[in-house]
Amino acid sequence: MSAVATVACVEDHISKRNFDQLARFIYDYSGIKMPPTKLTMLEGRLRRRLRATGISSFDDYCDYLFKHDGLEQEKVFLIDAVTTNKTDFFREPNHFTYLRDHALPKLAARDLRRFRIWSSACSTGAEPYTIAMILDDFTRDRPQQDYAILATDLSTDVLQTACRGIYSADMVAPVPPELRERYVMTPLDAHRREVRIHPALRSKVGFARLNLMDPSYGVGDPMHIIFCRNVLIYFDKPTQHRVLSRLIDCLVPGGYLFIGHSETVSGFDLPIRQVANTVFEKV
Repeated sequence: MSAVATVACVEDHISKRNFDQLARFIYDYSGIKMPPTKLTMLEGRLRRRLRATGISSFDDYCDYLFKHDGLEQEKVFLIDAVTTNKTDFFREPNHFTYLRDHALPKLAARDLRRFRIWSSACSTGAEPYTIAMILDDFTRDRPQQDYAILATDLSTDVLQTACRGIYSADMVAPVPPELRERYVMTPLDAHRREVRIHPALRSKVGFARLNLMDPSYGVGDPMHIIFCRNVLIYFDKPTQHRVLSRLIDCLVPGGYLFIGHSETVSGFDLPIRQVANTVFEKV
């Protein structure tokens, strides 16, 4: 790409017409609200796509998307560029305490042979691997019980990171020492600041791309536990209700739904009852 085109990518701005088109597509496809206050953020993130595609301006990029049938090829990369993927191991730790001390023992009392858990907005994998640590630790002394975790996300970029299971050493600092020793592999070279999730644990988590805007979720048999944390905040109320209803449809009666601490189901008529802070049981 020429130097002139590179400068155009850096200096160009999204027109109101193009922003409205992009915001409408992003909302329709992903449910993510893109108000005018996000214009600067969208410009910054899409500049990387302009450089990657060799397109020299936002006008040309939007023409490619909306006038020249480029949307089908580009939409995955566009959505990857705008999604937010903040995640940590043992994020909102009270959820994992409740999972270990209450939800799993109650479900185990039903003589389940296999727990089915879904991390529905898994980002780079910290949440499903945290869940796997809790489940693996719980079932160690219960040879009659096993577990399987499905982890999905809209972004292909984060799913690639999640599948590799490689993280900075600092990122796994919240993992309790006994679990870190068992499930996190450290490099032989002490100067490398990366760690990897143990392959035995990685084998218990299946990753797949899934859009929560889909009219139904093809996740197989009903789940015993679903995590959908810190994604509902990006949706408007009607979209939140639709997503929650579909998630609950995927739960067994008596199954558990975990949402983010900053999220609420207030005002929605749903077949669930609250059992802890942002933890709900299907009735």
